[in-house]
Amino acid sequence: MRPPLTRIAHLRLAAHLGQGDLALDATAGNGHDTLFLARQVGPGGRVFAFDLQPTALERTRQRLREQSLLERVTLHQAGHERMKELLPGEAWGRLSAVMFNLGYLPGSDKGLVTLPETTLPALEQALAALRPGGLLSVLAYRGHPGGKEESVAVARMLKARRDLELEITESPGPILFLARKSGV
Repeated sequence: MRPPLTRIAHLRLAAHLGQGDLALDATAGNGHDTLFLARQVGPGGRVFAFDLQPTALERTRQRLREQSLLERVTLHQAGHERMKELLPGEAWGRLSAVMFNLGYLPGSDKGLVTLPETTLPALEQALAALRPGGLLSVLAYRGHPGGKEESVAVARMLKARRDLELEITESPGPILFLARKSGV
């Protein structure tokens, strides 16, 4: 039996990330991916996390605080499409990993969802911020209204990029895109 897609993403990123790296969680949500990234980058690394919802950031903050990892993370209450504006200049072209977990915040308003209108520009910005050889993980949930259309738009955009090595893992529910930026 195949592990859940979230586990596959974490395993691939864990093999890719190291101490002192820079990483970004474009959709902090309940903080699981942010916490994972903070552990991977170690004390010399930095994680930047974005989410529009104050509840998401508070859950993420609490999760990080409980593990004494809050000092490794910069939280932004903003949409992921604003990363170019909010990431420090020295992070551009240096991120080792970027994670997106598309859909809605579990345990919250299912009407507040990620949308292709903001996700696609955010993906373009994330790819510009990745270092050569950097890894992008996008977990797209398709079961909510608009989710299937968003995952199709993400697939179309990532498949059109010539500078990515793309791996797609399907499931009956979500779909996982792992894209490695060309170069070393």
